[in-house]
Amino acid sequence: MQYFIIGQREIVLAFKMTGIDGAVADTREQVLEAFNRVTGKGGVAAVPSDEIPRVLILTEEAASLIEDEEIQWQKTGMFPLIVEVPGLNGHMQGKKTLSDAIREAVGVNV
Repeated sequence: MQYFIIGQREIVLAFKMTGIDGAVADTREQVLEAFNRVTGKGGVAAVPSDEIPRVLILTEEAASLIEDEEIQWQKTGMFPLIVEVPGLNGHMQGKKTLSDAIREAVGVNV
């Protein structure tokens, strides 16, 4: 498994059409449960270590529900790498886009 998405039903279904597995999650509890299952965090080992995705895609809405857990995970430097994508309602106000983050990190406009 290379990629996994957590987010709203329509977004997860769209990604599944491209072959990317995912979990539908609308509440903090659902997002956190899916996040822990995929990463193996919190003692939940539902995914064998050799099947942990390399990239975990979170919709911005899902990411905002588990912001503290996401930051803690990113500090570990372990896989999966977390990438946020806009949800059904578009880009959330106050969130950096991937292009903004790259521009800040390397000083190149993408």
